[in-house]
Amino acid sequence: MRGLLVFAALLVAVFGQETFEGDQVLRITAQDEDQIILLHDLSEMEQLMLDFWKEPVDSSLPVDIHVPFHSLQAVKAYLEANEIQYTVMIKDLQAVLDEEQREMQGARSAQPRNTDAFDYANYHTLSEIYNFMDMLVAENPNLVSKIQIGTSYENRPLNVLKFSTGSNRPAIWIDTGIHSREWVTQASGTWFAKKIVIDYGRDPALTDLLNRMDIFIEIVTNPDGFHYTHTRNRMWRKTRKPNPGSSCVGVDPNRNWDAGFGGPGASGNACSETYRGPRAHSESEVSSIVNFVRSHGNIKAFVSIHSYSQMLLYPYGYTRTPVPDEAELHALAKKAITDLASLYGTRYRYGSIINTIYQASGGTIDWTYNQGIKYSYTFELRDTGRYGFVLPANQIIPTAQETWLALMAIMEHTKSNMY
Repeated sequence: MRGLLVFAALLVAVFGQETFEGDQVLRITAQDEDQIILLHDLSEMEQLMLDFWKEPVDSSLPVDIHVPFHSLQAVKAYLEANEIQYTVMIKDLQAVLDEEQREMQGARSAQPRNTDAFDYANYHTLSEIYNFMDMLVAENPNLVSKIQIGTSYENRPLNVLKFSTGSNRPAIWIDTGIHSREWVTQASGTWFAKKIVIDYGRDPALTDLLNRMDIFIEIVTNPDGFHYTHTRNRMWRKTRKPNPGSSCVGVDPNRNWDAGFGGPGASGNACSETYRGPRAHSESEVSSIVNFVRSHGNIKAFVSIHSYSQMLLYPYGYTRTPVPDEAELHALAKKAITDLASLYGTRYRYGSIINTIYQASGGTIDWTYNQGIKYSYTFELRDTGRYGFVLPANQIIPTAQETWLALMAIMEHTKSNMY
């Protein structure tokens, strides 16, 4: 496995962007627990270099696997020999990525002069998003400011937008893009930021909220990984810090928090997509948020936004012990997804992480909840698997619009129940 990864890294270094020609994404429907075990066994075959977009959990949830072209024959033979049903979700991953790039290039023109001219209906690079943030601050100096909470491993600023109308306010935190390949999240975060400045003074609910609370948005929570998805490997998930003693790079920043750290649902293998890291908060992208939350001391809601699967989740992920506030969090999640569905009919599942999706230790919102932030939620945005991590750009604005309705439900409830 490591030899293959070194070879792949050399190819990227020589030829630039990694390609996925002929790679397929398979959707697998396990019939019972025995087949789930067989899929776990498949995931351990490192020579196949499989990327599980959706992990094998139980037979009620589909399993999505990105299979390299050179492994397709072996994987399909394995599935067929064990009578495990599958369909081809994406026939040629590179063809989908090529279309994504054509759309980005076709939409790209000169640098927009203001945030009204920014193209919210397309995906953007890190520098374009950072420029957007600077323009938004310049245009709205009495409402928006930019703070740097830290620096990434590759020395990029960890920038957060602060929306505030006063001082010493309780706050709501929203982050997007902690997993770098989940591009619809960073795009939605940009749309949310613009939505706030448009609606303040016009929408009574948001205006009252911002007259009593601050909102922080970290649009690109994993900038090194995000830059890498644009320049080298569109499917990159983790951070970019080298792992001593391994040729494999990066840590899963959603397994790196001090909440059941190192437990089930996180890997100790540095080559795994869910590698937890050498210790809790080892990644600057994580420790910077930890330090900010602790120093602020008055964050009342914490929302971390991912894709894909269409779910709204609350703690815990590392233990089956229910959180003390489960009834309230469950009812609020139901209200939020009902509001979300009212726009386009998009259906979400909801519940605790461990009961709704899978067991995962070291997760963001488990840590924030344990710090006393009751209203800690994770979104998994569109879709449920037709496109997965390569959601077409024409779905960015509808995704952001419907998600905003759910966010407003959470934020308004927080405002009304924060003391």
